[in-house]
Amino acid sequence: MLPTTSHSKFKHTSVNDVSCGVCTNTNCLINKNLNTLSNSKFVENKKTIKCKKSQQFIIEGAPVNGLFFILKGTVKVFRTGINGREQIVRFAKEGEIIGHRGFGTEEYYSIGAIALQDTVLCYFSKDSLQDALLESPKFTYDMMLFYANELNRSENKVKSISQMTVRERVIDTLLYIHRKFGDLRGFINLPLSRKEYADYAGTTEEQVIRVFSALKKEKLIIAQGKKIGINNLQLLKREISEHNYFLDS
Repeated sequence: MLPTTSHSKFKHTSVNDVSCGVCTNTNCLINKNLNTLSNSKFVENKKTIKCKKSQQFIIEGAPVNGLFFILKGTVKVFRTGINGREQIVRFAKEGEIIGHRGFGTEEYYSIGAIALQDTVLCYFSKDSLQDALLESPKFTYDMMLFYANELNRSENKVKSISQMTVRERVIDTLLYIHRKFGDLRGFINLPLSRKEYADYAGTTEEQVIRVFSALKKEKLIIAQGKKIGINNLQLLKREISEHNYFLDS
């Protein structure tokens, strides 16, 4: 059964299931553990879901039903902050897990998730996942390491942001997105609105516009609408080097 909530149905369209055996996402934890999970119904019970651009497939506050692994596409993960303002937690791409923060510890998702482009997801139910963790010590160990790394990144991000100026937070956001998604024809391969930059950096849209304007005058970046290109990567890295920018990858 595909996930639904008491407030609203998850917006999705079921598609023909893609076998884990032919999946090319080598960073996916399921793919890495196929040998140990080969005799489990866990992989057989997987559902493949297609989301259109801008569709929300996890609703903040909805009951936790399972985990999503991104087969193809890009996702924005967010939570509601003070006065209902959206706070972007991270951007996720192929092979990454969505919805893990609530799994096993809470009854409700503490985050929401929206597809930033047409996206294909692999969905594993909560019950199937719990059975697989009990059956496969190797899979359980890899999940434990994943959670430990996630906690380490979150703690480092909180520490760094509390010590950064607005300009440094915006630069850190640019470098994070560039590291994660790379370049496409001279621009970062994830076009975002100024508001989305602000919601990740923990500042306002107006402040992001001011920082981008300054960076353009200093010839550190170029901009065409939503598209941002980095002209001098090393200078940007140097500006926030004391904050260990590379910890959040």
